[in-house]
Amino acid sequence: MNNPHATRAALARFLRPTSLALIGASATPGSLGAGVLGNLKRFEFPGQIHLINPNRAEIDGQPCLKSAWDLPQAIDCAVIAVPQAFVLDAVKACAAKGVGGAVIFGAGFAESGEAGKALQDEIAQIAADAGMALEGPNCLGFVNYVARVATTFGAVAPFPLEGRRAVGMVSQSGAMASVMRAALHARGVPVSLYASTGNEALTGLEDFLEFLISDESTNVISLVAEQFRDPRRFLTLARDARAASKPLVLLHPGRSAAAREAAQTHTGAMSGDWDVMRALSEREGVVVVETLEELIDVAELFVRFPKPMKGGAAILTDSGAYKGMALDYCQTLGLSLPEPGAATKAVVNAIAPDLIHATNPLDLTAQALIDPHLYRKTIEPFLNDDGIGCVVIAGIISSPLIAPRKMQPIIDAARELNFQKPVIFAMLGDEAPIQDEIVDSLRALNVPFFRSPERCLRALAAFSAFYNRIAPTTRKDVPAAPPLDSGVIAEHAAKALLAKAGVPAPPSGFASTAAQAQEIAQSIGYPVALKAQASALAHKSDAGGVILNLADSDALAQGWEQLHANVAKARPGLALDGVLVEAMSRRGVELIFGARNDPDWGPVLVVGLGGVLAEALHDVRVLAPDLDEAAIADELRKLKGAALLGPFRGQAPRDVKAAARIAARLGAFIMEHPEIAEIDVNPVVVFADGEGAIALDALIVVR
Repeated sequence: MNNPHATRAALARFLRPTSLALIGASATPGSLGAGVLGNLKRFEFPGQIHLINPNRAEIDGQPCLKSAWDLPQAIDCAVIAVPQAFVLDAVKACAAKGVGGAVIFGAGFAESGEAGKALQDEIAQIAADAGMALEGPNCLGFVNYVARVATTFGAVAPFPLEGRRAVGMVSQSGAMASVMRAALHARGVPVSLYASTGNEALTGLEDFLEFLISDESTNVISLVAEQFRDPRRFLTLARDARAASKPLVLLHPGRSAAAREAAQTHTGAMSGDWDVMRALSEREGVVVVETLEELIDVAELFVRFPKPMKGGAAILTDSGAYKGMALDYCQTLGLSLPEPGAATKAVVNAIAPDLIHATNPLDLTAQALIDPHLYRKTIEPFLNDDGIGCVVIAGIISSPLIAPRKMQPIIDAARELNFQKPVIFAMLGDEAPIQDEIVDSLRALNVPFFRSPERCLRALAAFSAFYNRIAPTTRKDVPAAPPLDSGVIAEHAAKALLAKAGVPAPPSGFASTAAQAQEIAQSIGYPVALKAQASALAHKSDAGGVILNLADSDALAQGWEQLHANVAKARPGLALDGVLVEAMSRRGVELIFGARNDPDWGPVLVVGLGGVLAEALHDVRVLAPDLDEAAIADELRKLKGAALLGPFRGQAPRDVKAAARIAARLGAFIMEHPEIAEIDVNPVVVFADGEGAIALDALIVVR
């Protein structure tokens, strides 16, 4: 349950407290209360601290109150570090005393079953009625490095921002929040605030995200979300983050059925459709990553490099083998490696004629070990190349003796040239030892250090794609059309509706008798197909309700009898609405288009290979419904089977533009009709380039 009552001011008060109550304060090493108190001392929390312990008069010379009911009014933040049995009373006391918000560490709530969920809901309602923020339960609290407050029990140390750009982090998993924070700090990257939201009884990930978007100390936002409680609000906030020039990086487990089940048992949450989430989130500018490593890596690049990356990447290496590997991997990632410009080639080719040839990736050969200043000499021309947006140095570091020899010239270059484009060192050597002071020197000069070029390039591809993606400012708001009646809309009626929306289909007519069917066939021209029509017959082919290639009137009469006999046998008692008589289509490449209104995320479009391949290969792309025709055409060309769109084995290229036009009109239609559960248009036959595309079948299900 998200918080419908607490205001932004209440959450800001909670996260930037000037007074704090520790309910369950303790002097026992290893206890939750002792851990929080130790952190507050290390951070030198500047506000008032009120300790609650019914069995102690004081802790380390600071007096203890017996109960939360003894607190003064209007404390900003309470940390509830007591067993589950005592949490309800503590929350009641906080509500009565006007506490701004509370952290609840304890487990045994919604994630444990119905009884725990009932208790969690009761606590949430009390806090909501009082206008409190509520973090948890089943969480690790938050740390605000700007306000110098640490409400977590795991030992943490201050890390002042000192005017530097910083990452704000929110995770439903406390462990992931801690891991992200530790990794970024180890790289010298400041964190403004990190928070673990746990079960989100009241205040959810979306609330913390809204805070970070408005927080002046936060420049980049990282999220680990096992479940979105309010997906549509999240999409709105993602748009706000992009408008505020704050890149939003998201890791969302739940791509597999097993992961969705794990999320339910871990946080008491039901996971949504991952592909829908990704399509709509990326539409709003979110960088969706698939691993924890990538989440950390991409956040570091965004915080270190605030300017858009214009151009592709250049890779400087001293391994001919890695040059080939990098070309393969970057093609897989979609990371551009532009050919050096003429001026760059002239400078690089002159550095070591007949040894070094200006290509991208650039192989410096073993000369880089003999003359490590080659890195310094080649970085500069690549940085001056307008087609290059970033330089990656993938150098071999095989021993601590080689590290300073190869890397000091790079450190010197960073000092002297004051790089205006990203320069990243991604060593070849993995765990080969390297002096800490060298790595620290690089990072201090804003040169990220990676022990894996692949990890670096993967993050760089996401970083680059962020700036190349269609800006969410092009998002269309489509007014709703008059709603359709609920139920299944059979093919003939579905095609009629879609035809008004601009989705073409073969010439056809609707018949109740064989004679009517023959008149229609004569009008549209033979050969024709007969298709049984009934709302209760969604899969008419399975019931023998489709008869194809009827060449003349006699064949049609026989087909009419055969169709009705087939349906009567397969579905006894089913009354048909009638029969669709449709001109046979020419052959072409079959695609499947679909659209649906996801109950959580909203309208979404699906495009993919059609016919029997649709289910066999699941070669589909899930898209935002408001993409334009050009963007949809690009997505169609990303299908695994895109080669079928030609030219392919002597086949002319297909009319991808016409197919994209149909998909765009389908996207607009689903946006106009929020009452539609789903639309299935399969197949869409795509003819040769310039000859168009048509929908051969359609089905609409209305809630």
